[in-house]
Amino acid sequence: MSGKKRNTERGTAAAAAQLRDAGRHPFTLLDGYVPLNHGEIGLYRAIREAVPVVDAAVGKLVRLCGGVTVTCRDGQAQEELDQFLRIVDVGHGQRGIQTFLDQYLDSMLTCGRAVGEIVPREDGRGIAALLCADVSRVEIKEGDSPLDFTLCVRRADGTVAEPERQELLLFTPFQPEAGAPYGVSMLRSMPFLTGILMKIFDAMGKNWERMGNVRFAVVCKGEDGMPARERCGQVAREWSNAMQAGRDGAVRDFVCAGDVEIRTIGADNQILDSEVPVRQILEQLVAKTGIPPCMLGLSWSSTERMSGQQADIMTSEIAAIRRSLEPVVERICELWLRLRGFDDQVAVDWLDVNLQDEESEARAELYRAQARAVDKEDADGDL
Repeated sequence: MSGKKRNTERGTAAAAAQLRDAGRHPFTLLDGYVPLNHGEIGLYRAIREAVPVVDAAVGKLVRLCGGVTVTCRDGQAQEELDQFLRIVDVGHGQRGIQTFLDQYLDSMLTCGRAVGEIVPREDGRGIAALLCADVSRVEIKEGDSPLDFTLCVRRADGTVAEPERQELLLFTPFQPEAGAPYGVSMLRSMPFLTGILMKIFDAMGKNWERMGNVRFAVVCKGEDGMPARERCGQVAREWSNAMQAGRDGAVRDFVCAGDVEIRTIGADNQILDSEVPVRQILEQLVAKTGIPPCMLGLSWSSTERMSGQQADIMTSEIAAIRRSLEPVVERICELWLRLRGFDDQVAVDWLDVNLQDEESEARAELYRAQARAVDKEDADGDL
């Protein structure tokens, strides 16, 4: 009888179960990505939300591309045009052409295309507002030639409507390819690497959740006449009381008889080093944005000369993006001038992009001043 009882208790005490959460990281859209002819807008927005470095890079590009000025021939028209560009309504309580261009460019970089609308005044004497549209609802209806296309809007019921005033719609594709009128997103080549990066970060979080909060394994060896279940229950109660006393600020020792071993769960496991693969992936993502790593807070080793070269490359990247925005600014200003009865010839200028620090600028200005002083002395000596 005692033998049966002992065998039953041993079988019950040896039973063990492991509960493990089978959840995945919240950006599961990255794992099921299938390349299509047109960029998946929801996917690209998920990339920006999941990877702060990519989101920061797009934001910095938008801010660096700012600073537009427009010049026309008529002096009176110039004053009114500057006033219009400064106070034009762009929706959501915001004003100014630069705010509109920031929203427009953000959509163009993220989604591969941007769509805007010019809202004329009721009296036809100007422009009342500039609005950005949701590119996911806009489709292109191509005509017989590449120069003939129409912007259409997909409604909530699935039908497609063709707006009548096509001349009031603005459309800019980002780096369009042959046969791809919608343009391509700057994030097009990032889903695969972003998915790997999310798996690494998700695994790191789960490892720290399991092993960061230390858990102990108490193993009782040998027999001293006490049933296994009763002995394990006694050890568990005493260990729990000792841990609770530690949380309350008191010191309580754990004392037990017999061969008892206490180990930390997971202490002998080695977590994979994530520094090298994470950096390799981030290098690829940052290279696609064209932003120097130092501007994104990445302290990767670089020489002073290399930093200067990266700044020059960044300047050329910004100039290329600005060229994509110039037709939009020209169309808006030309239409406003025609509605006001002025000459519609305009010239779009951008503020200079300077990525150098103030110390370098001051040193360069000092050298230029010294050179002018030397030239003046030479000129006076010749006289």
